Amino acid sequence: MIFADRLDYQPEARSAAWDATEERYPFPISYRYFPLGESRSFVNTSRNGDRGMPSVRRITLTFLPAVAASLLIATSPNANAETRGSLGLPAYADTVVDETNHRVFISGGKSTNAVVVTDFSGNVRKTISGQYGATGLALSADNRTLYVAQASGDAISAIDTTTLTETARYATGAQTCPTHLARTEGTIWFGYGCEENWTGGIGKLDTATTPPAVTLDLQGDAQYQRAPLLTAQPDADGPVVAGQPQLSPANIRVYAVTAGKLESRGAGNVVGSDLADLSLSPDGATLYTASGSRDHVEAFATADLSRAGAYHTGSYPNSVATSADGKYLATGVRNPRDDAYLYKTGGAVPENTLNITDSGVLAPRGLTWADGTRKLLAITTPPNGTTPTLHVINRPFD
Repeated sequence: MIFADRLDYQPEARSAAWDATEERYPFPISYRYFPLGESRSFVNTSRNGDRGMPSVRRITLTFLPAVAASLLIATSPNANAETRGSLGLPAYADTVVDETNHRVFISGGKSTNAVVVTDFSGNVRKTISGQYGATGLALSADNRTLYVAQASGDAISAIDTTTLTETARYATGAQTCPTHLARTEGTIWFGYGCEENWTGGIGKLDTATTPPAVTLDLQGDAQYQRAPLLTAQPDADGPVVAGQPQLSPANIRVYAVTAGKLESRGAGNVVGSDLADLSLSPDGATLYTASGSRDHVEAFATADLSRAGAYHTGSYPNSVATSADGKYLATGVRNPRDDAYLYKTGGAVPENTLNITDSGVLAPRGLTWADGTRKLLAITTPPNGTTPTLHVINRPFD
């Protein structure tokens, strides 16, 4: 927050420096804490709020032991983040990463008719049209096929990930609105439901049969107000986890897969309100949830939904993503400053905190790992809008 060329910090200087900073930088900023009793130099590359031009200043600060609290220094958006601009979609729904072909697939939800394809640098390579209400996305085990839930088309389409063309379309029934997808081995599970009138359910597309077969109403005695959010461990027996978003409180149900059917293993209203995202550890033993009513991402054992840890995020967590090796957890919040917190699994404090953007907020389900943990993909939207922007954070732990 200090923009003088040199300042040895004194308590009496604090007010003037803070007041001047608010005039010069009238936009959301984020902060880092530094120990007292040390001198450090920094280069501040924040943008000038008056002219929209980069303002570069070298700052040398002495943190005096006499000061009772650590000094707060303004930081600009993460230096390793590459912002690729608009994706050409009016809204955002889901992201999946094809590690085989180094491609990223992004959908826009019920009001869109396309899936956008980018490379790992965020460059748009193709827009696949004719995908009516493309919402949930899932890849086959060999990454050769992308499945797209067409919430405005009452179907699930199959897209060849090499040619990027649609190869098949499977009708799910009139007025089903398939919305969220998850995969166990050769089965694509889908949460469906068009309205908020407790007619939501879980169906499956069995790709191992010839031709692939669709079955509805597999949720057992569970009731869903709308299409449930799904996640799954990709082994044949799951588990499959279903959660009801936008409900207070939200309910969670864990299913095992037995002979192609779902068997309830546990359920409860344990995740608070405004559930936004779900993620499973690679072994399926731990469920992570992001709910807007919490100030942390929660962990639960899928065996009985007993609590298995918590990861502080601050208000309104809306995203959580487990790394493929299970060692790291990316958590995100709807916040115009610090957007994402990266933890080691079981860690007490973040390994890194990312300020992805100063001009938007992280979208629900907006974080995805790519290239192992060497890249983190983030989708943001304007604070009062829906147009998505893709950010590629290279070396997110640096």
